[in-house]
Amino acid sequence: AVRPPRQIEPKTLADYFEVLTKAVFQSGISWRVVEAKWDGLREALEDLDPERVAALGPPDIDRLMGDGRVIRNRRKLEATVDNATEMLALAEEYGDFRRYLRSHGGFDETAADLKRRFRFLGDLGAYYFLHVVGEQVPPHDEWRARREAGG
Repeated sequence: AVRPPRQIEPKTLADYFEVLTKAVFQSGISWRVVEAKWDGLREALEDLDPERVAALGPPDIDRLMGDGRVIRNRRKLEATVDNATEMLALAEEYGDFRRYLRSHGGFDETAADLKRRFRFLGDLGAYYFLHVVGEQVPPHDEWRARREAGG
């Protein structure tokens, strides 16, 4: 059986952003590769401080594409910058990011909104993100069965 990912208690917006970014990079890539590169990626990406990441521009992405510490996927790096901008906007609009997460009717509505707002976040990424940051998610087997049934 697969062990569930370790949950955290997010204390800052950067905590949420790191989990979201890991979900983005794990999409379509072996989680082992992501784990092996994670510390270097975090360092190269401004310690995953959402304000500093949101300030990155095309020359920064070009520089990161030559940095061996990162997973050199331009679209995911660009998505990370866009996602930082979106997360900052939501935290500002709702007063904090947890309040945004809890402003929906439940897991399905929250996951759907996350997938709509954040680039490279699919069903599994949204489930992973919400689980790791300690939000209510359905049991994994139940969620997977529902997903496989098309709902």
